[in-house]
Amino acid sequence: MSLTSIFDFLVLAAIWGASFLFTRIAVVEFGPLPTAAMRVLVAVLFLLPLVWWRGLAPEFRRHWKKIAVVGMVNSGIPFALYSVALLSITTGLSAILNATVPLFGAVVAWAWLGDRLTGSRVLGLVLGFAGVAMLAWDKAGFRPEATGTAAMLAIGACLLATLCYGIAASASKRYLSGIPPLITAAGSQFGATLGLALPAALLWPAQMPRVEAWMAVVLVGIFCTGIAYILYFRLIEQAGPSRAIAVTFLVPVFALGYGAVFLGEPVTAWMLTCGTVIVLGTALSTGLVKLPARARL
Repeated sequence: MSLTSIFDFLVLAAIWGASFLFTRIAVVEFGPLPTAAMRVLVAVLFLLPLVWWRGLAPEFRRHWKKIAVVGMVNSGIPFALYSVALLSITTGLSAILNATVPLFGAVVAWAWLGDRLTGSRVLGLVLGFAGVAMLAWDKAGFRPEATGTAAMLAIGACLLATLCYGIAASASKRYLSGIPPLITAAGSQFGATLGLALPAALLWPAQMPRVEAWMAVVLVGIFCTGIAYILYFRLIEQAGPSRAIAVTFLVPVFALGYGAVFLGEPVTAWMLTCGTVIVLGTALSTGLVKLPARARL
């Protein structure tokens, strides 16, 4: 990776780590679907003027339909699922579960694109899913007011969201290669906005959300979505999808810190242990870390 890509990688991890904090603040006031819809709408309002300013409007019109479909899978559905989950689990736990994105990405790439799974990668898949099971078995990271059923459903929502990310990564590689990152970012958020608009309108809160909630959706929309997806798709173009998607390894580090400092959320030894197992499994499953030749399956 070039120095520019490394810088983008670190900035993206810090920004995406903050997305869990901002979403948690907003979802309490807006509700899950309106929060997700406002996030992508703000991102669209930020990105589309940039598309026009850069003279990319004709190319946007040429590709927007297929990008919009990928965007619903890559943004609309996952953002809604994480908004639901954050009502029952902490931002730190949700970010640790988000680290399984490359894990699902490896499975989808194997099933869809024929990406070969070596012994190291199979071991990584087993380790990664074992780490998730360890997290689900324990109540570390569950909110005190959440019932056991609600917390387990929240974990399921996070895993379904990461599966969507894995599907979208392979879809982007197959259908969106060569399209400028700004167009891909804008088009994906545009598609997510179209998909979430009606459900969000029907579930709009009866009471006007507070200023803090509005500030949270603006920040998560501009920084954690608009700017973040430009960086993400640029990383895919410059460093490849496997390295770009590995940014989820660092996201929990920032998210745990933000949650502890700003929300007073506990960071337990069990969460850190399970997170380490998940990250190790994910690193193996994506091929970023390989076993020594004699130790391979």
